[in-house]
Amino acid sequence: REARERGVDATTAQGDVTDLDSVDDCFERVEAELGTVDVLVNNVGDFAPVHWEELDYDTWMRVLETNFNGTAFCSKRALPGMREQGWGRIVNVGYAGSEKALANPKNFPYFVAKTGVLMFTRMLAGDTQDDGVTVNAVSPYVVENSDEFPAHLPRGRAADFEDVAQAVLFFLDEDSGYISGENVEIDGGWLPEKL
Repeated sequence: REARERGVDATTAQGDVTDLDSVDDCFERVEAELGTVDVLVNNVGDFAPVHWEELDYDTWMRVLETNFNGTAFCSKRALPGMREQGWGRIVNVGYAGSEKALANPKNFPYFVAKTGVLMFTRMLAGDTQDDGVTVNAVSPYVVENSDEFPAHLPRGRAADFEDVAQAVLFFLDEDSGYISGENVEIDGGWLPEKL
């Protein structure tokens, strides 16, 4: 809805980002309606805010697969069309603190996956440097729809969707074609050392 309000052709396709066939089906539906995917924002992933020893295997794997594998699978599927047309934008959603390989026993697989997303972002930026494709990341801390809210939030509030959208739109801009492999943390000045 918001994309259409901004004057951009958009559609919705639902699928399982951890399953290659499902990813392919989603892209085929989008391409049938809109043509080649120009912009991909990888913004999906489970969150399990419990101690790592308390996580069952299925939850552990789901957090890793939705956050990391989903990002990689969707990017891999979008990339051939972007390369063929010589233009594309991929923005991956990480997590604030991942730059420092934040580690905490609570929600550990999420931190591992999001650190992997940043590594993948940098690798893919280098791999596409001559293709007209940019690959960047935005990494919020706590957003208005987060599952948990710490007692103290930087600037007295969680990030709102517009805070995140502003960074995403910067990376999507036509004039941002030389910016690739970067990560913007949207954290209000949060210091991950104080987790």
